[in-house]
Order: sequence, then C-alpha cells, then structure tokens
Amino acid sequence: MQFESPLFLILLIILILGILYIAFSKKSKPNAIRFGGLNSFYTLPKTFISKTLPILSLTKISIIILLILTLASPHLLQSQVRRFPEGIDIYLTLDVSDSMRAEDVMDSNRLETAKSVIREFLNNRDADRIGLVVFSGESFTLCPLTLDYKVVKELLNDIEVEMGDRLQAGTAIGDAIGTCTNRLQMADSKSRIVILLTDGENNAGSVDPITAASVALSYGIRIYTIGFGREDGSLIPVEDTTFGKRYEETRTFLDEDTLMDISNITGARYFRATDMGSLRQVYSEIDQLEKTKFKAIEYTNQKELVPFFLLPATILFGLEILLSNTVLRKIP
Repeated sequence: MQFESPLFLILLIILILGILYIAFSKKSKPNAIRFGGLNSFYTLPKTFISKTLPILSLTKISIIILLILTLASPHLLQSQVRRFPEGIDIYLTLDVSDSMRAEDVMDSNRLETAKSVIREFLNNRDADRIGLVVFSGESFTLCPLTLDYKVVKELLNDIEVEMGDRLQAGTAIGDAIGTCTNRLQMADSKSRIVILLTDGENNAGSVDPITAASVALSYGIRIYTIGFGREDGSLIPVEDTTFGKRYEETRTFLDEDTLMDISNITGARYFRATDMGSLRQVYSEIDQLEKTKFKAIEYTNQKELVPFFLLPATILFGLEILLSNTVLRKIP
C-alpha cells in the first residue's frame, strides 16, 4: 500500500503524541480541590451505561485516524508480469535416401535412429512452430509449420526410405534447402532455422547447395547441418526373394566440406554424428543454442483505497452523534 499524500500522516503522529500526553497528564495532575462527603458515591456499583462511556472517546479517535488516512490518499499497486514467448520457426529436414537404411547404429537403421532422436527433440520444445521436410532425389514438405506437435510426431512415424518409392533416388540437399527457404521466407518470426540431417552428398536436384544456402542467408535463415553415419562404410539390408534378407556393404560418401560451408554461410554450425548417442547430443546442443526467448511485459494496476477509510469514518461519525445524544448523553 502506498500514499499519494504521505505528509498528512504527520497528523497521525501528532494525534498519537497528544493522546499519550493527555493520558499521562491526568495520572500525574493532583486534584486542586478535595470535596468531602462524596466517598459513598464512589462505592456505588457502576451501571452498564457508565462503563461504556469511553466508547465515545475511542470512536472520536478512530474517526480522526480514518480521516487522516483518507487525506493521505492510500492506494494499492498491483503489479503483474506476463511473459510472451517469441517462438522460433524450425524446419526439421530429413534425408530419406536409400542409404538411410544402413544398419551401422545400434539396434536400428539410420532413419529410425534419426526419427527417434527427433521425437526427443520435439519433447523439449513448447512454443516453437515445427515443420517437416523430407528429401532424397527430390524434396517436399511433409508438414508445414505448426504448433501441433502431436501431428508432427504422427507424420514423423510414417516417414520411410524414399517415402515408399514416391521420391526419386539420390540426395538433393540443395533442393531440400530451397524447399525450406520457400516455406520460411514469409514467416514473421524473428528466428528461423533449418536442421538438416543427411548421410550423403549432393548428387541430385536442380539447386546447388551453396547457392541455396546463400539465398537462405538473405532471408535470415540459419541452417544447422548434421552428417550422420560411420565413416568406414555400412551394411544396407537387401530383401532377396530367394535367400531372404541379406546385406550389401556400401561406402558413405558424406560431403562434410559442403555441409560445413552451408552452416558457415548462414551463421550456424555443422555437427558430425556416428551413432544414437552422438546424434542425441547434437540435437541437445542445437536445442540449447536455439532456446525460445520470452518477452516480459509488466502491468501495474492502481486500486484506490480511500472509500475503505472514508466510509467507516462516516459510519462511526453518525454512530457517535447518535450515541452521544441518546443512551450515552452526558448531562451537564
């Protein structure tokens, strides 16, 4: 509680000092004239009315205190801070080329491992719009930017290599960046990023990755790139109608230089991951680098308290007049 005119509170101090002075003066001041023959009156029992006479004095004091507080104009300041998230627009861009079936990670292939770690990444976001882009020899938007993470996870679960032969073979990194840029260029968020995971090199599509990265930079888009898979090659399962499941050894031609250039051009970073643990660490680090910022706005409401003091003072004043002229009336 604050007072708009706190100088009036000095009157309250003067009032208290005056009451104390009068109280001590009465105790120490001797009687000037002693009357005889009145002792018998002091022994008479006091009536209820006589016992309540001090109420008038207390009422007057209370009225004065309430009026002084009213003059000081008390008010209550109620402050409230509201936080508004300044969300980030993120496109998760996933390579679904045939080499993502390689089983060089524990208990799964590259694609399923990446999907599992991306799901964990989504669990750590709460105010960002997320979109999904998949690519092999061509790219397309699987999910536009949305805050509905449940839908994103459901679509993520349905991702498969080359999307069931709906996409051409190859790895079109430049086209994937171009697709994300087209989607993000009209976004009104202050922070727009792409997290692109691939296990290969750009060997398809119509857009050069470096050119695509330069265009993304012009729109303020940062591209984090992740090279995934073991450097010494991997085994890709092949379904054979005669001999069943078998494996073919292949080499991972990961173009790390290009991936580094893409990230450097856009002001982001390149990461290398060879298994689930390191991939999980990569997404965790990106999560820390791209934390959602919150804008805090403070609201202050002023509530006037004058009526809470003036109204009781008015009621007590009326009560004091009523009592002093009726049951507590003093006869001269």
